[in-house]
Amino acid sequence: MREVAFEREDIEKVAAKLGLKLPKNLGDLVYSFRYRTDLPNEIKSKAKRDEVWIIRPAGRAKYRFELVPDRPLIPNESISVTKVPDSTPGVIAKYALSDEQALLAKLRYNRLVDIFTGVACYSLQNHLRTAVPSVGQVETDEVYIGVDKKGVHFVFPIQAKAGKDKLSVVQIEQDIAMCSAKFESLIARPIAAQFMQDDVIALFELESGEDGIGIVSERHYKLVPPEQVTETDLQNYRIRLSD
Repeated sequence: MREVAFEREDIEKVAAKLGLKLPKNLGDLVYSFRYRTDLPNEIKSKAKRDEVWIIRPAGRAKYRFELVPDRPLIPNESISVTKVPDSTPGVIAKYALSDEQALLAKLRYNRLVDIFTGVACYSLQNHLRTAVPSVGQVETDEVYIGVDKKGVHFVFPIQAKAGKDKLSVVQIEQDIAMCSAKFESLIARPIAAQFMQDDVIALFELESGEDGIGIVSERHYKLVPPEQVTETDLQNYRIRLSD
């Protein structure tokens, strides 16, 4: 089988048979196996070498295990880092944690989404929760609206990951479905942000194609004091522009 459907009630029934104690919020259990914890070997062993199981939504409190190509959405360590003068307000930097909300704040105050996409972007809503037909409840970390030099309007759903959380194709698929349902007149361009080592921020633009979700572009940025952006750095960036 390439997909296995189940409902939230099935988790409770099977747990009762096995004598297992469940967390109060079963949604957290599904979330954990989607984005934080590897699936058990009993499940992973039922996939081919080049495929993995994911848990897709199938409506309210309904899910599907599905086999998809094994194409992890992780930062490419070989990409060079671009220094950006840090514009984060001092009081925010003082109390910011190394979590998704801190990452979103750094993106916002330093206009990294604008820099990455080349579009003037404005934060519309933080932590958007909404229901999407045939998908169920969707959560998007932040939504930006953008306008380019030709006046074209875009919607940028942002997913931010820090710590051990992993970017999943399921989240990107949900963001695309949410944009189609709520912002159908805008061009959707899903963006993902990931904290790396040494406070480097990886940004991805993603799209849905014949082979599933893929990375369109990726850049790595590091927020530094202005004086740490050297003439050598600027010269290297000018060379990139000419390329």
